[in-house]
Amino acid sequence: MVAKKNENTNELPESSKETIDKKTTNFEYLPSSTTGVIVKHNGYQLSYSEQHEQAEWVAYTLDKSDIVYTNYERPFFIADPKVSTKSADWRNYKRSGYDKGHLCPAGDRRASKKAHDETFYTSNITPQNHEFNAGIWNKLEQKTRYWAKKYHHLYVVTGGVLEPNLKTIGNEKVSVPNYFYKVLLDYTQPEVKAIAFLMPHKDSNQPLYNFVVSIDELEEKTGIDFFPALPDELEDTLEASTNYKNWSFR
Repeated sequence: MVAKKNENTNELPESSKETIDKKTTNFEYLPSSTTGVIVKHNGYQLSYSEQHEQAEWVAYTLDKSDIVYTNYERPFFIADPKVSTKSADWRNYKRSGYDKGHLCPAGDRRASKKAHDETFYTSNITPQNHEFNAGIWNKLEQKTRYWAKKYHHLYVVTGGVLEPNLKTIGNEKVSVPNYFYKVLLDYTQPEVKAIAFLMPHKDSNQPLYNFVVSIDELEEKTGIDFFPALPDELEDTLEASTNYKNWSFR
């Protein structure tokens, strides 16, 4: 999705260009929270839903410099020490038939061991079918890292769609989302763009661009305002679009 004056140009309005130039270095990228429980870690931030025993979103920046291939030993999953109501115990997943699916992937946080290990807090995991977790979802995570290297700096927001009457697992009734989403924003000149994906919780052989939706559609489905700090004119244009032509899917 690209902010533009019309369908034949990628040029932004001059007012938006000036605002972006001033705000890129300290842009507040966090979405709104429907729960009011914002937890800040070094490598990511999240909005925790006690009702669903997982984050409604996890948000973080992903720079080209973050994409390294250091192999750290995987730590144990532990409760998030910053969630006052306590995040779900990992034992809820035991014999559930579901993977402990990362929202902020460990692979996005290999630049330091501390950041890597933070991704193993249970506030950052969600029940995912193995075929989905290791299949189309993993493909999207890898493509996100590819785009971070290509475009140098991204803002990432990801989570499961938390809604009433979801299936649950474990004694703490951890919700199993029927859909997962990922929203990416490239907020740098000369081409500001965003793209959003909404995936049914099942594996698929379809190309990733088949799952592209407008951010407006995601906001309606989740009740979350994903980029409230964007200038209004730019936000309206980016969030209404389903154009993905400016993102390389090679």
